Amino acid sequence: MLNKKDLNYYPWQNQLWHKLNANTQQRPHAYLMHGPAGIGKFDFARYFSKSLLCTEQGSSTACGLCASCNWFNEDSHPDFKLISPEQEDEGEGDTVALKKTKKKTQISVTQIRDLTDFTGLSSHRSGGMRLILIYPAEALNNASANALLKMLEEPAQGVVFLLVTHQIQRLLPTIVSRCQKVNMPLPSTAESLSWLAEQGISNAEQQLQYFAGSPLKAMSDTLLFSQANDFLQMLIKGEQLSAHIAAPALMAHSAETGIVALQKWLYDLVLIKQAKEVRYHSAHADAMKVLAAKVNLDKLMQLEKKLNELRKLALHPLNHELQMESLLVGYTRIFYKPKSL
Repeated sequence: MLNKKDLNYYPWQNQLWHKLNANTQQRPHAYLMHGPAGIGKFDFARYFSKSLLCTEQGSSTACGLCASCNWFNEDSHPDFKLISPEQEDEGEGDTVALKKTKKKTQISVTQIRDLTDFTGLSSHRSGGMRLILIYPAEALNNASANALLKMLEEPAQGVVFLLVTHQIQRLLPTIVSRCQKVNMPLPSTAESLSWLAEQGISNAEQQLQYFAGSPLKAMSDTLLFSQANDFLQMLIKGEQLSAHIAAPALMAHSAETGIVALQKWLYDLVLIKQAKEVRYHSAHADAMKVLAAKVNLDKLMQLEKKLNELRKLALHPLNHELQMESLLVGYTRIFYKPKSL
């Protein structure tokens, strides 16, 4: 994401920006910004919030200089609330630094109910508005979603909700129906590559492909892409791969990213078996074709199924390295053994 002080919208969002700011007199009480991950939805929503709260009314963009913009940059704006999954402390260390934190994946009903006081207040600026940004909206559980629904059904005067989601299908249809849907634009390959070049990203085309066309992931996950390339060199060995060496290398970043990396590799092997072009690994296409010629497709499909099951448990406190090692042993067995002479 962008630096707070330089926060702005991205080039591929320019048309949408002007469309949303064309009618400032009849704004909806709730927006639902949806689209794939990694295209700048959250940054857009934050900057949209900042511009709506800006006290300089002569422009559709935030001035960056007024007290409101400064408060926003410092995460201290009295008329803005960001609601995201919290983190909770675990363990009983003597200092905060020693405590472990467990990342929560849901927005709790308490977080939503606590908004009641905020929505009941007057705007800090006379005649102004208050904004509530909820990200990612699919993190709402049943209780918190229903609590939010009540607020959307009876919106408080001057309060605007911005919901941002990667998975609109996971939201309650009643929540979706009470928001103005904003289909966030996907950047073209040319737009993404041009923007990545401006950010000084090398291997931009390969990284963009690996991250499924997401320019923000290609920019922020350069290290992950480098680690993935190292691991791919191990996968190219096929049946000769050493599972006990490859497993910790694959999981170096996190369990989930390791699982996703292997999923992408297997997905491309299936595509090659079906005589189609690879989606994620064009730089390794020739080596993958050699591997695909030796693949038992039934065993590959079974391995994909096991990997999908492991991904569902990626956030659970399991020994993922041992499970990944077992899966990689399975990977070495999806290849037909050459017949001995």
